[in-house]
Amino acid sequence: MAQAPTEPSNAVLDRQPKPRKNIFARMLKQWDIQLMVWPGLLLIFVFAYLPMYGVLTSFMDYSIFSRGNIWVNPWVGFKHFQMFFESPEFFNVMRNTIVISLLKFVIGFPAPIVLALMLNEIRHLMFKRIVQTLTYLPHFMSWVIVGGLTIAMLSTENGSVNLLLEKIRLVDEPVNFLSMKEYFWSILVSANVWKEIGFGSIVYLAAISGVDPHLYEAADIDGASKFKQIYLITIPTIMPVIVIFMILSIGNLLNAGFEDILILATNPVLRPVSDVIDTYVYRVGLSNFRYSYATAVGLFKAVISIGLLTMANYLARRSGNSLW
Repeated sequence: MAQAPTEPSNAVLDRQPKPRKNIFARMLKQWDIQLMVWPGLLLIFVFAYLPMYGVLTSFMDYSIFSRGNIWVNPWVGFKHFQMFFESPEFFNVMRNTIVISLLKFVIGFPAPIVLALMLNEIRHLMFKRIVQTLTYLPHFMSWVIVGGLTIAMLSTENGSVNLLLEKIRLVDEPVNFLSMKEYFWSILVSANVWKEIGFGSIVYLAAISGVDPHLYEAADIDGASKFKQIYLITIPTIMPVIVIFMILSIGNLLNAGFEDILILATNPVLRPVSDVIDTYVYRVGLSNFRYSYATAVGLFKAVISIGLLTMANYLARRSGNSLW
């Protein structure tokens, strides 16, 4: 006896592929969100991806009179890279870049984390807001202002630092800090930390605010001190955020700085300790109209940065946190 066809079950219906909506219809439905996204994408495409063909000039003897048509310039291969590697300034430039970058990373990377942990323990809301405002305000100042403040503080004529040192009798006469090579790295890193510590702490404060308060209550009942709560609860909870920012910082390790060094290292005496890749490209490549040479040095830095970023992401992936 033949049986009547049974209706398909809900599980079978759920497994059947559902028709996809037209992507343009979805974008039209989300027009308000797309309106915020597309200007940023267009900006990145125009200023980051569209000029990328210009890296080809590092393999050419580029002339400014080619009127934008780079294909008329003769190909020279790795000539400009070889010139940079054989340059007498190569070792000094690379040393300064690596040392300054490592100092900024070792001191500047944990500084916002420490500030965020300290601000999180403040219970007086008004005082906390005042400290936050004062610490992240320098981020919105240009390096012209920050550099001017630093130069004024270290000035030999009524500079606050020299006046303080003379007042407590540590020095007998004003010290010209910005003309002494042994002080430059300390001044540069300190100015960078002061400028960026507050703004960097905002992200970590947001991550700390997402920690379950019941964990602190349980730890407090068990007799854990504030330091143990920070070490055993807060830091492990925000570790994914810390790892992601660490990966990005390692990828930018060769970006030792440009504006800050250009403003603070105005004295030619400081060039042996202040000349990094970016300032070297500006001084030798662009100021002397050696565009192919400048592009080659910049491309070299970009390749090394990509390698560092990939390596940092690979090592972070083993801990379960990575960018991709």
